[in-house]
Amino acid sequence: MSAADPSAAAPAGAPLELPPLGFGAAQLGNLYRATTDEEADGAVRAAWDAGIRYFDTAPHYGIGTSERRLGQRLAGYPREEYLVSTKVGRLLLPGPGTGDDLANAFAVPDDHVREWDYSEAGVRRSHAESLERLGLDRVDILFAHDPEEGPTEQAFTEGLPALARMREEGLARAVGVGSKDADVLTRAIRTGLIDLVMLSGRYTLLEQDAADELLTACVDHGVGIVAVSVFNSGLLARHRVADDATYEYAQAPSEMIARARELADIAERHGVTLPDLAVQFPLRHPAVRSVVLGMRTAEQVRSNAGRMGVEIPAAAWEDVQRTEDAVRSGDAGSTEGAGITGSAEGADGAR
Repeated sequence: MSAADPSAAAPAGAPLELPPLGFGAAQLGNLYRATTDEEADGAVRAAWDAGIRYFDTAPHYGIGTSERRLGQRLAGYPREEYLVSTKVGRLLLPGPGTGDDLANAFAVPDDHVREWDYSEAGVRRSHAESLERLGLDRVDILFAHDPEEGPTEQAFTEGLPALARMREEGLARAVGVGSKDADVLTRAIRTGLIDLVMLSGRYTLLEQDAADELLTACVDHGVGIVAVSVFNSGLLARHRVADDATYEYAQAPSEMIARARELADIAERHGVTLPDLAVQFPLRHPAVRSVVLGMRTAEQVRSNAGRMGVEIPAAAWEDVQRTEDAVRSGDAGSTEGAGITGSAEGADGAR
């Protein structure tokens, strides 16, 4: 499987297709710690060299820092050869400028603050201001960002219809919703207004139950999925699962660690690694169009692009399915009779 896909460069008006691997730019917004300009330069250059042609960002990421940095670094590449998605729902307003934004996980000055606004005027303003920060005349995809965390009903009654109108006006080629809440995404799919959902952490090698209804809705309505947080915030990011591994950005429960180690053993038996399985797993479902990984450095980009290119034997996926069936049936120990035993810093990024 390759990170690149020539269909990503389809001309305006053609059906939008996504490449298997996308570049998540939350780290360009100084997620958790400062990303140097040199790191940002190297990461975007390495992504381009690896054939990655889809880049995702948001105003939320570093209160505009990610969009500005990404736009600056894409400026030297032909616009018709790559896709960009950004998000609406949070406007950026002048802030106090006396502290930082670490309370929201970004190591940037608090010279701006976020304000929820899913009105049509707010959505259009957010889009226009994103274009200015990116230095672009268009983006390809607009996602409503985390509607469950803000004015949810306004997002559904005003924001999604506004996005649909903007798509019809040619301001974006596709629109959707990004969230970790599968129920909110399923509701959005059933409006019939959207083309894509960005699903954070709910359909991964380790966790699928919460997405069952959503996956069915996507197939029924022809809506595609962009899968993010596929490492479950770190638990699947390394082949050797540490005792202090994290899940949902906190200490992973012991049963989660045991399950991840079982999956790592499956990978090893078939000559691959746990992160290889984690990166490719979502793409096995027909509704999943792309996996977007947060990447801070050129080394991370090359590592993740390499993972997407690993040939994983069919027998490995059969073993994974067998363990998943056992977990769902409540008989996690039944996999032992089948002989199945048990640097990604910043790998997940923000959704």
